[in-house]
Amino acid sequence: MLQLSFIRSNKEKVIAGLQKKHFQDVLLVDELIDLDDQRKKLQSQSDDLLSKRNTASKSIGALLAQGKKDEAEESKSVVASLKEKIDALVTELANVEETLTQQLLKLPNLPNEIVPVGKAAEDNEVITQSPSLPTLYEGAKAHWDLITEYDLVDFQTGVKITGSGFPLYKGKGAKLQRALIQYFLDYNTNAGYTEYIPPYVVNSSSAYGTGQLPDKEGQMYFIQEDELYLIPTAEVPVTNIYRDEIVSATSLPIKMTAYTPCFRREAGSFGKDVRGLNRVHQFDKVEIVQLTDASKSYAALDEMVAHVEKLIQSLELPYRILRLCGGDMSFASALTYDFEVFSAAQQRWLEVSSVSNFETFQTNRLKIRTKDEQGKTQLLHSLNGSSLALPRILASMLENFQTPDGIIIPKVLQPYFGASMIH
Repeated sequence: MLQLSFIRSNKEKVIAGLQKKHFQDVLLVDELIDLDDQRKKLQSQSDDLLSKRNTASKSIGALLAQGKKDEAEESKSVVASLKEKIDALVTELANVEETLTQQLLKLPNLPNEIVPVGKAAEDNEVITQSPSLPTLYEGAKAHWDLITEYDLVDFQTGVKITGSGFPLYKGKGAKLQRALIQYFLDYNTNAGYTEYIPPYVVNSSSAYGTGQLPDKEGQMYFIQEDELYLIPTAEVPVTNIYRDEIVSATSLPIKMTAYTPCFRREAGSFGKDVRGLNRVHQFDKVEIVQLTDASKSYAALDEMVAHVEKLIQSLELPYRILRLCGGDMSFASALTYDFEVFSAAQQRWLEVSSVSNFETFQTNRLKIRTKDEQGKTQLLHSLNGSSLALPRILASMLENFQTPDGIIIPKVLQPYFGASMIH
């Protein structure tokens, strides 16, 4: 959530940032400032009446002690009248503050100045790309056919059990999933990230804190009876670990990693983009999250990008890194780098990771703070990245490493998988 003081002091900059993100309702900025003016006016009026009531209340005892009963009764009447006015102002002030908060939640984060201008994915900036792409042998297959051939994932039974988009991994497919998860976690913990196993459902406060609400209600599964949400990513519960806390500066940066299943409705998805493992409603992902001092967050972002890049390189997959344009960024992000791997059979790039700096957008909602050397409380910056999302990694591996004799397992995964090939 943007800070109201920043909006007031940097109105034109805020409007320009919102326009770069193609946020439509920029008039909301003026509305927020007007609401804040109302809030300040009502607060001032309330404080003034409270002061008058306190003065009148104190005079009652003194008047009674002096035998001035009539004047004391008059003061009591004044106090009663002031109380009614104060109660009305307090109610009005609470309504304005609630409206102000709800309207403020509608504003996305502002993009960093290096974010490219653009509306959609085709406007993203390619930062780096593998020098060569694999060429498959004649007769090579897409991953959905390989999955059937080697009996790795059963989509039909997944439909029977739950519905479309809920794959059932089996046999070597399940084992390969487990190998990938364990390798990713080991890679992250070896780099200094502390592993967590968080809850897979969260309350609305957690979802609001990381920016999923009110932006992504339609993408999350909601358990109505308990008012809980299935997590769309481990970022949500992991970042909330430090909600409402003042973190010691000596503990920074805080580096966390977690494996979780992720649940996304993906409403409206259709066509070739959802075939096989390209887009599913439940998938496995290993996440990394950092909380850092504001002055060091962009160095941390570069570190996380390099961390994910080396991980993909270790899997021997062709990849590219994109800096997302304003129109393709998430609601909460200030700067995002996407990683895509090349699907040789489909001849297309598949997103497998997003690494983002949210600056204070999440921590302001979550009230995650530290104290500087002068003892002043400061908001931390939060960052997160996929390290990695499994479905498209698996799809790319199956397609790129297929041979007429089977599917080759990358060397770094072989100790985890227990074999060098899937036959």
